[in-house]
Amino acid sequence: MPLFNSLCLVHVWISFPVCTMYIISLVGNLGLVYLIYYEESLHHPMYFFLAMISLTDLLTCTTTLPNALCIFWFSLKEINFNACLAQMFFVHGFTGVESGVLMLMALDRYIAICYPLRYATILTNLIIAKAGLATFLRGVLLMIPFPFLVKHLPFCQSNIISHTHCDHMSVVKLSCASIKVNVIYGLMVALLIGVFDICCISLSYTMIVKAVISFSSSDARQKAFSTCTAHISAIIITYVPAFFTFFTHRFGGHKIPPSLHVIVANLYLLLPPTVNPIVYGVKTKQI
Repeated sequence: MPLFNSLCLVHVWISFPVCTMYIISLVGNLGLVYLIYYEESLHHPMYFFLAMISLTDLLTCTTTLPNALCIFWFSLKEINFNACLAQMFFVHGFTGVESGVLMLMALDRYIAICYPLRYATILTNLIIAKAGLATFLRGVLLMIPFPFLVKHLPFCQSNIISHTHCDHMSVVKLSCASIKVNVIYGLMVALLIGVFDICCISLSYTMIVKAVISFSSSDARQKAFSTCTAHISAIIITYVPAFFTFFTHRFGGHKIPPSLHVIVANLYLLLPPTVNPIVYGVKTKQI
């Protein structure tokens, strides 16, 4: 009984920063979307992409954090299997969309810095809408097989996952059958989304650095780099915990404490929605 009470107390204390960060993410991202929608001076490609990532962050954290808070506050630790599959689909789908939007933002910075005179003619509203739709469809369509692959697995062991949300690998590891197909498809999706987006982002910033170095004015170089700092911060905040979670689940995860897995997995879903509005609000003078 004392152990149970101490565990409940720990959950209550953990819930305070989680709830605070969730409120900040809601207010910050809704505020950014509202501001970009109503302020005509912000109707430019960079801010449209920022609105996309804010909406994606809102959906991602809302898919998982209310459930986590119910666990901490009310010990509601059960979830229907179909609801678990739905949560899995939305979590991975929205994170895939966010990765794609970060890639689009890198391309936006590349065009703005390397082709400033053609920026408005290249990134028209129609092109932005098509790019956003393609990114959304890629993230959603590639995640559709996940719930169906999991649903057909037999579960004859424990039905307890050590996570606050239904993560794909955490759920499939409970199966008493071979999960080889799930692992292979997960790697394929990671290549098509994560690795592809990172390669595009790296290539964009390589070209940006080459272009900025060729600038004769130090003020122009500083101004060009300053327009990228918020985006670079968003990339680091998003991809570092994402890749940690991905690789430790598949390669050598047994060497890492389960509690660390849970903490990093939650930071992966909580940090970007909380920090991105603050970073862009501080670093972007117009906002």
